[in-house]
Amino acid sequence: MISDTKEGYVFNSYGKSKYLRDAVVALESIRRYDKFRMAALYCCKTHLQLLKELNLESHFDIVEELEPENQSITGFKHNIHKFMPFDKNLYLDSDMVLCKNPDRLWQSLSPYGYTATGQDSADVFFGATKGFGVLLDIFFRKRQRTLKRFQLSHLYRIQSGLIFTQDRELAEKVDTLATEYLNAKGETHFVSRKNEKGRSLESCEWSIAMAMTKLQLYVYPWFNGYESPQLDYISGFTIHDDDFKNVKCLYFSNPFVYSLRGLKAGFARSFFLSIFELFPRGKDHMHVTPYFLHFGWKHEKSLHDAFAKKRWDEIVGSRA
Repeated sequence: MISDTKEGYVFNSYGKSKYLRDAVVALESIRRYDKFRMAALYCCKTHLQLLKELNLESHFDIVEELEPENQSITGFKHNIHKFMPFDKNLYLDSDMVLCKNPDRLWQSLSPYGYTATGQDSADVFFGATKGFGVLLDIFFRKRQRTLKRFQLSHLYRIQSGLIFTQDRELAEKVDTLATEYLNAKGETHFVSRKNEKGRSLESCEWSIAMAMTKLQLYVYPWFNGYESPQLDYISGFTIHDDDFKNVKCLYFSNPFVYSLRGLKAGFARSFFLSIFELFPRGKDHMHVTPYFLHFGWKHEKSLHDAFAKKRWDEIVGSRA
């Protein structure tokens, strides 16, 4: 049952046209299960023109042009208080597919003025040096120094593919504080995501995590068993049909064992899983249909690209 309060999904797109394609396809997957909640798109002028040319503008209930200063990850997600078209707003990354009826997810989010998916404690890799370089961070206690410098007793881990807000004043507090933390990056142990190969935009996640930690806000559990709001697509961990209408994700109950999904090499992942299966709780698992399947891992995006291109061609063809 849908609440009387106006609820809606919010997307943004800019840059390459495939990002507009992904937003359209993501909303199309939502419409399989939710035909009533509204959807808004904030996009660059080029994408707005393309929507009009392809007769797709009506695909969204609200379409507005996104100013150049907001055409980046931090430019948008550090300013979502400016983009709240509904009473309750669910901000989604475009590389996501809805896998089941979202009513219970909306109900569970509704008590919070601002929240994002994440975990209570960020690991040492979060926003920091990747690979063996993190050993220097550990040795020099860089994470602890950051927390002490900014008077934090802990640090959330945020996965910003899903953010919810209904309180504009609170959202502005988070956005303002996150921007301040980002501007003070040189005083932290966090490193620019633009240093990673293939990345051209700064991450918003560690700065939002610091802001939510400082403001003592609730983080909605990223890994939440059968009620997980979003789970990553991982080859070998995900069972699905070609259209992602039937999705099951292998989910290990032990958080450490489940973290092994991040190993890119399948043989290495299988090797370590076989070892930990010997321990109590090491093999405990379930097959979960998350609300959203998220193609967030760079090396797993090719499958989503093929799916999105196929659906985009079908959608555009139906409007011709």
